[in-house]
Amino acid sequence: MPDPPPETRRDLRDLSIRLILLLGAASLFGSLISNGARSVTGPYILLLGGSAAIVGLVAGAGEFIGYALRSATGTYVDQNHRYWTAATTGYGLLAAIPLLAFAGRWETAAALIISERIGKAVRTPARDTILSHATTAVGRGWGFGVHKALDQVGAVAGPLVMAAALAVTGGYAPGFLLLGIPLGGVAVALFLARSEVPKPGCLEGEGEEDRNDHPGIVPYAAFIFLGMAGFAGFPLISFHLKAQSIVPDAAIPLFYAGAMTISVAVALLVGRTFDRIGTHVLLAIPALSIATVVLAFSSEPGIAVAGSLVWGAGIGIFEPVLRASIAESTTLDRRGKVYGSVSAVFGTAWFVGSAVMGALYDVSIGYIVAYVVTVEAAAVVAYLWMYRSRIAVRLQEGLGDIIP
Repeated sequence: MPDPPPETRRDLRDLSIRLILLLGAASLFGSLISNGARSVTGPYILLLGGSAAIVGLVAGAGEFIGYALRSATGTYVDQNHRYWTAATTGYGLLAAIPLLAFAGRWETAAALIISERIGKAVRTPARDTILSHATTAVGRGWGFGVHKALDQVGAVAGPLVMAAALAVTGGYAPGFLLLGIPLGGVAVALFLARSEVPKPGCLEGEGEEDRNDHPGIVPYAAFIFLGMAGFAGFPLISFHLKAQSIVPDAAIPLFYAGAMTISVAVALLVGRTFDRIGTHVLLAIPALSIATVVLAFSSEPGIAVAGSLVWGAGIGIFEPVLRASIAESTTLDRRGKVYGSVSAVFGTAWFVGSAVMGALYDVSIGYIVAYVVTVEAAAVVAYLWMYRSRIAVRLQEGLGDIIP
């Protein structure tokens, strides 16, 4: 298939960039809502009568359900191509967050938190498939990195809104209600994006060649599972900050905002890095996971701040690389399913890790550190397996070219 003329390529690139930015705006507003709430999930559940184990269980269950369902929603969008319908429906469930203002029991809060995570399961495979088409013309790593950076801008703003509400009112309810306002921004961004590109597949022509150096799903999934099983969640970190009275309640969202600020810069940097060296950037995850638990669960405020910033760097690396590598190595007709399946592994690991670390916290922080070091060492072994599998695939392709 001949290359399109330069004018057409420029138009395609410009359209792709506009779509990435509009979806980034939708994610910015959506992240403002969800992360504003998540920055205080731990202390809010504690206020409503929950324990550390309950915080870990709720956070882990929410992530598990939110990720496990993506396999089904990814298959759904692959079969009927209703990307925009799925994305809009999923973003609509963000309305659960303002309702937290009226939760009088931790069980009610838990149900609303999990509902919002279900919404993410509905929208994410469709949104990422749309983005995979849009990033074809601009570079996978860069495109997903820009989207993640915009998403993280919202993740910074949300905790600041919550911190301001806590500082002014002394209560959580006004903050949750304020987080309902950006729902209008989500709706506008999605409407404009859909109007701009109603059929996202047109951005990635049939002539695009799929890279076939992917190592296979099993070693890749093994690394994803082990890497995330040792990655501490911020709800447990924030619970530690409140339970040990390390910082005032109003300062906890600021810790989260600082972490998200770091993740913005890291997402942009890692996007360009991925386009140059590929999945090797994932090797930073085990080191960051270990550093997070060593620092964030300290009783010293300064060290705990450093731990939360390291945690933010990990967030900035993992998702853009995962999404870009899938887009690079899957065919168009099954990309949504692969996004959903790998996300299910991701969420299962987050659930297991959060539940285990929540239970270990009630025993000893030292046990959490030992658990994370063990799991992340296994993740490095899984990465080596993945790397060797990729080399084997390339060798087989080379032999195939020589031996008909």
